[in-house]
Amino acid sequence: MDSTSHQIGWKTAVAIVVSNMIGTGIFTTLGFQLVDITNTYSIIFLWVIGGILALFGAFCYAELGSHFKGNGGDFIYLKETYHPVLGYLVSWISLIIGFSSPVALAALAMSKYLSAFNDSFGNGFAIGIIFLVAASLSFSLKTSSKFHNFFTFIKVAFIIVLIILGVGLSESGVGNSLNFGNDWKNEIMLPAFATSLVFVTYSYTGWNSASYIAGEIKDVQKNLPKALIVGTVFVTVCYLLVNFIMLKHAPINQLAGKEDVMGEAANNMLGHTFGKVVNVFIALQLVATISGYLWVGSRLTQAFAKENKLWKSLSVGNKKGIPVRAIFAHAVIATLIILTGSFKEIFVYTAFILQLFASLAISTAYFIKKDQRKIFKSNLFYVFPTVFLLFSVYILYFTLIHNPKESIIGLGIVALGIVLYLMDRKFSKNNI
Repeated sequence: MDSTSHQIGWKTAVAIVVSNMIGTGIFTTLGFQLVDITNTYSIIFLWVIGGILALFGAFCYAELGSHFKGNGGDFIYLKETYHPVLGYLVSWISLIIGFSSPVALAALAMSKYLSAFNDSFGNGFAIGIIFLVAASLSFSLKTSSKFHNFFTFIKVAFIIVLIILGVGLSESGVGNSLNFGNDWKNEIMLPAFATSLVFVTYSYTGWNSASYIAGEIKDVQKNLPKALIVGTVFVTVCYLLVNFIMLKHAPINQLAGKEDVMGEAANNMLGHTFGKVVNVFIALQLVATISGYLWVGSRLTQAFAKENKLWKSLSVGNKKGIPVRAIFAHAVIATLIILTGSFKEIFVYTAFILQLFASLAISTAYFIKKDQRKIFKSNLFYVFPTVFLLFSVYILYFTLIHNPKESIIGLGIVALGIVLYLMDRKFSKNNI
């Protein structure tokens, strides 16, 4: 049994949830949404739906994490509920897309926001940051916790100060994007509304992160649900307010199609000098996003690698039990992603596949019998996975129809995972 010195409390678990959720998505996706969806009610509705789905998903994962012991999350849920091939695939997807792509996107977003200083913060800078963070997580759980909590504190403090300033300051003279007309009724029926939900659900990705390291959480049945729910509710409120601030302080033509939307709004809100300070803090808070995904992703990869011959070498930890090889494997893959795709392309295929596999994992909640549930005893519990899955089908269908190239790239990565699974099984049989 792990000693308490090698376990984390609920506050660190909340920090992991918050840092995994608040990051690239909230500071980049509004510009993509405003290309087709311009009514403020529609935008708010998008983010409310995303928050509800994340919360319902968190309720399911709280129950699943309490039911299935140890680290691994989706890998354990799908493997033990359905078939080892799905456990293998979700781990493969987590290695290539689930945790490596968000690291790549966060590093690219850092580069984009820091480019406001007119220096060349390109791919080389993004890759360097990834490896610096990976190195910082490679010493001990205590060191990792301190590093991660420090940058998560910066993230949370920055978000709170930004919200206070953004809500309190008057609009600048350049105009705003606020539109409280009745056209929202038409917009929410558009296919673009469904595809915009892809960006929103990606932005909420991370609500399940603490469940992947359930084996490192003290008093998991009490602290895991608390971490998932507290973290998700906090982030939902922040997201609604941050979107309102960006809409309030910049016109649509300044935001639509842009990635660095918060930077644009901050320049209008605070002037160019202080606007650049906001860019720096956005970049700093993204360090916690990179840290969170490398931390959690490496634990999932380690659990996966222990049971599969082809990946066995990634299961090795250092003397402190830190899965160093897995951490750097994610760093290398994130680097390759940066070098081979555009920001939006990476974003869409990542969001599509993550939504697909989150749905598969959520569906395992139906298999936990009432007398086996430790948190939600009522049969009303089934409302959570049902609502989540219905919206997922809606999102996935329209994403496949309107973004076929990115969807096929994602499905191609899944297909490669099936080939590797068959190779792994054959390799294992030959070595018996």
